[in-house]
Amino acid sequence: MSDSQPRPSLLPANSSALERALDIGFGALLDRVAPPFPELMNPTTTPSAFLPYLAADRGVSEWSTDAAEAEKRLTVELAWPTARQAGTRLALENAAKGLRLMPEVRAWYEQTPVGQPYSFSVRAFTDQPYSEVIDARLDRRLADAKSERDILKISVGLSAFGSHIVGAATVCGELTTVYPMVIEGLQASGEAFIAAGLYSVETSTIYPQGA
Repeated sequence: MSDSQPRPSLLPANSSALERALDIGFGALLDRVAPPFPELMNPTTTPSAFLPYLAADRGVSEWSTDAAEAEKRLTVELAWPTARQAGTRLALENAAKGLRLMPEVRAWYEQTPVGQPYSFSVRAFTDQPYSEVIDARLDRRLADAKSERDILKISVGLSAFGSHIVGAATVCGELTTVYPMVIEGLQASGEAFIAAGLYSVETSTIYPQGA
């Protein structure tokens, strides 16, 4: 506050000079403190140590202290949209997205063949490590996001991305045995051997298969 403007005070008119001085001094100190609440209440900028308290403030019921920080921030960010739209497709999608899954939700009338009325098919894909613990957490989150009459059919698929190279090699060999030539009626005083051999090499170069 500018020094030229009078500082508002809640002190009574009969306050002492010491009380007015303390009021002015503490007011000046408070003006130096930047309000922490805008960033403190923002799940993307709040300190990681404050995330559990912010989750409790937003009514998050499924929470894991061992989860990654990115998952915690996403869970807090989606808490209010999920609660406001409970029982809708968007709420089911947000429940899965909070666990860093990629959901695909289809209502019963969108399925082929048509499913049971008030049922949803929830397919979630992930490129992160998946376990029974995460599977149980997903079930709890979806149970909180659906309406009482909804019936869920849940499946999870694991996806992987990268460069795939397919290669093959063939080694072909041939064994040839050459025996001494024997001519009937021919006599020799010494040993005579005639032999022949064939050696061939074939080289093949295999390139990665194009996408």
